[in-house]
Amino acid sequence: MPSAEIPLFILSFILGSIIGSFLNVCIYRLPREESIVYPGSHCTSCKKSISFYHNIPILSYIFLGGRCSHCNSKISFGYPLVEILSGLLFVATLWKFGMILDTLFYLLFISGLIVITFVDLKHMIIPNVITYPGILVGILYKALTTNWQNSLELVSNFSFGFQNFFELLNEVPILDSLFGVILGGGILLLIAYTYEIIRKRQGMGMGDVKLLALIGAFLGWQGVFFVIFLSSILGSIVGLSIIITRKGDLKYALSFGPFLSIAAIIYIFTGGFKIFL
Repeated sequence: MPSAEIPLFILSFILGSIIGSFLNVCIYRLPREESIVYPGSHCTSCKKSISFYHNIPILSYIFLGGRCSHCNSKISFGYPLVEILSGLLFVATLWKFGMILDTLFYLLFISGLIVITFVDLKHMIIPNVITYPGILVGILYKALTTNWQNSLELVSNFSFGFQNFFELLNEVPILDSLFGVILGGGILLLIAYTYEIIRKRQGMGMGDVKLLALIGAFLGWQGVFFVIFLSSILGSIVGLSIIITRKGDLKYALSFGPFLSIAAIIYIFTGGFKIFL
C-alpha cells in the first residue's frame, strides 16, 4: 500500500465507523418501527440523551467501559462491533475499487446488508424498508453503468438461445440486474414453497426472498448462484454445529439472512466462483 494512500484509508475507516453508528440506530429502531431521525441518540435503559462527546464511534464505548454515563447500565458490545465492521468494510471497498461510482453503490449495498444481518440475528425479520428501496437502488446503479447505445445494438441483434441469452446479460448490466432480481426472488420463493409443501411448515420467510432479490439487483445472475451456493454451505455448517450442541434438536430456528449477506459481501471482494479457478 503506497504511503500516500494511508491517510485516505484512515479517513475512510473513520467515515465508515460514523456510518456504522447510524447503522446501529437503524438496527435498534427499525424492528420497533421507530423513527431513525427523532429523538436523538439516547440510552435505551434510562432514555437520557447521549452527549456528543459520549457518542464518538468505538472510542466512547472504550472510555465509558461499555456502560451508560447516566445509569451505568451495560451497553451491548454489538454497538462498537458494527462500527468497527463498517469501518473495515469501508476501507476494504475503497481499496478494492478506488474512487469510482461503483464504490459508492457498493458501500450503500454493504451498509444495508449490515443492518439486515444484525436485525435478522436478533429479531428474525428482514426489514422491507431496506430491501424494497435497495432493489431500486441496485437497478439504478446498473442503469447508470450501462452503455445504452451499445446495449440497444446488442438487443436488436439478439438471436434466441441460452448461451446467447447469458452472454447478453453479461454485456448489458441493466438486464443482468433485472434478471438477477427475478432469478434471486424466484429461486428462494420456489424453495420456500417446496419446503412448506413437503414439511407442512414454513422453513424460509419472505424476507429472505426479498433479500436475494436485492442481492440479484446489485450482483446479477452470477452473484445469485454464488450467494445461494456459499450461503447454503455456511448455513449447513452452522446448522449442523447447533444440532450437535443441542443433541439432535431439529426445531431450532436459524436466521438465513446473515448467511446470504456474508456470501454477497464475499462475492463483491472475490468475484464469486473465480476464486476457485
